[in-house]
Amino acid sequence: MSEGDSVGESVHGKPSVVYRFFTRLGQIYQSWLDKSTPYTAVRWVVTLGLSFVYMIRVYLLQGWYIVTYALGIYHLNLFIAFLSPKVDPSLMEDSDDGPSLPTKQNEEFRPFIRRLPEFKFWHAATKGILVAMVCTFFDAFNVPVFWPILVMYFIMLFCITMKRQIKHMIKYRYIPFTHGKRRYRGRDDAGKAFAS
Repeated sequence: MSEGDSVGESVHGKPSVVYRFFTRLGQIYQSWLDKSTPYTAVRWVVTLGLSFVYMIRVYLLQGWYIVTYALGIYHLNLFIAFLSPKVDPSLMEDSDDGPSLPTKQNEEFRPFIRRLPEFKFWHAATKGILVAMVCTFFDAFNVPVFWPILVMYFIMLFCITMKRQIKHMIKYRYIPFTHGKRRYRGRDDAGKAFAS
């Protein structure tokens, strides 16, 4: 391999200006993402605000219904991955090796581990809205279509998909939302023994 053949290097072996620029831009972007991690409610409010702005733009422009439909399908796919467990219990049914969800009251509490964590769900949903917003600036994506059919098809798809997901939850007895670790109470007189 000769000098300058590797990705991002100039002829003299140093990283090129373009490579350094995009590396630095990626570092800044990642820094902002890291800073936003603890602010779950704020992140989702911003995403809902972006979604509202997008919907107003589509309504005022009276077009880009295919882009909106694709965005809806993408968000539905993300939501199903968010509700699904990381390890599908139907695949673990036959084998006893590996973790399983508790099925009895006296089993150990194991929190629900999602296939798509909340932060990645938020990040992908927000990027999807921004990409759809950019698509509304190009007439090539404004395919003429009778939008009520798309709305009805999306509603049917949503209902069928959620029905299947809820049946899966009931069959394998899992709830996709946990509220932290269970707390056990000790005896009421346990504190009195230390006080004397």
